Amino acid sequence: MNRFKLSLLALIASLSVSTMGASIDHIQNYSAEYGGNPAQQGAINVGSTVYFNPAGLMRLENGTYIVGGIQYAFGDQNMSQGGRDFSTNLSSPIPNFALYKKTDDGAYFWTMGGVGGGAELEYKDSIPLSVNLLGNNIDFNNFLDNTHVKGSNMYAQTTLGKAFNLTDKWSASLAVRGVYGKRTLKANAHVEKDVKLSDITGKPIPSFMNPSLFKSGDASIDSEREAYGFGGQFGLNYAPNDRLNIGFRYDTKVKLKFKTKSDISDSTKGSLGLGVSDALLGLYPVYKDGEKLRRDLPALAALGASYKVTEQWTTFVGGNYYFNESATMDRIGKTNVDYKNGWEISVGSEYWFTPQIAWLVGFNYADTGAPDKSFAATEYALNSTMLGTGVKYRPNETIEWTVAFNHYIYDSRTVNDIKYEKEISSIGINFVKKF
Repeated sequence: MNRFKLSLLALIASLSVSTMGASIDHIQNYSAEYGGNPAQQGAINVGSTVYFNPAGLMRLENGTYIVGGIQYAFGDQNMSQGGRDFSTNLSSPIPNFALYKKTDDGAYFWTMGGVGGGAELEYKDSIPLSVNLLGNNIDFNNFLDNTHVKGSNMYAQTTLGKAFNLTDKWSASLAVRGVYGKRTLKANAHVEKDVKLSDITGKPIPSFMNPSLFKSGDASIDSEREAYGFGGQFGLNYAPNDRLNIGFRYDTKVKLKFKTKSDISDSTKGSLGLGVSDALLGLYPVYKDGEKLRRDLPALAALGASYKVTEQWTTFVGGNYYFNESATMDRIGKTNVDYKNGWEISVGSEYWFTPQIAWLVGFNYADTGAPDKSFAATEYALNSTMLGTGVKYRPNETIEWTVAFNHYIYDSRTVNDIKYEKEISSIGINFVKKF
């Protein structure tokens, strides 16, 4: 019976969407410049250093800087099983804003933007609901129609901190981080006719031993989970000469306890008193009204370097490491999904054709650390390769524009006869004004 509940639970499972190619809930699209060159960990520039390498702000010219931009991610996610495709379009705006002031004595900075999740998905024609039960491969879509699932997952972050010189070559930064997480889910399904035990086993059963597990009717959920958390950020920057720069950043784990507000209705309860909503609340208490469960944002360590080959050409390399194993994540009943630590590596290039125009290009590979048992119809984190390019434009010494485009190539993965695929692209624009 538990496996039967679990299969029905899948249609209203936790919707967690990682729009980009980082690790589990994390994204790294803090500014549009990342889209053209993702190796920003050791970069020194006016548009993205404040996000990726805040200790490096001490290498910039004195002044007050305002940074703002937006990226738009689009694409689709697709699952296929038994010759049937289940797909949805993805659409996600990701804004960013920063304000910082750099003097000889230090740099104060404030940033706002996305840090995780970020997309809304809508499955209008069900999701895979096939499971092996009692020796039979049962497709529960045969018993349901008008199945609709819609959900979103968004984490917003603000940082407030200061950078300062340690020596003429070393600088450091300290900041506090505030994170707000919101995960929503709306789902409904219609049971076409009474579902009896014989429908599951495929064998005739005497009527007195053949109860209606589910009655014909409708079940729906409208759920919202919110959480607030705080963490720290520490940075170091080393510039041994005018050509080489090395940056390091560590973001601590942010503990997030999500509280649920949920409205559930169900007319599918059968003769055993079991309905689709009971399957949900019995095995996924996360959606019970008033429930509080942890899903942390894992700690992150970032290390990178930039090297000025010529006055016009700079190369970049960097990597991120995600401490997923030390974070507390949602549980399915009493079962905890053990994520492995994730990592990614990036390379990039910036070439100035003239003092006003530069070309960006970059590459990133990400391993999410997601195990097979974390894959569900509405949540799957695939490894990815990202290719990006962009253009910088400086009409004068106080203004800079960046426009970038990137495309993610995801590794497909088959788990329990379901093939998981994604295809996502992003375009962004960023603006910097120095006073």
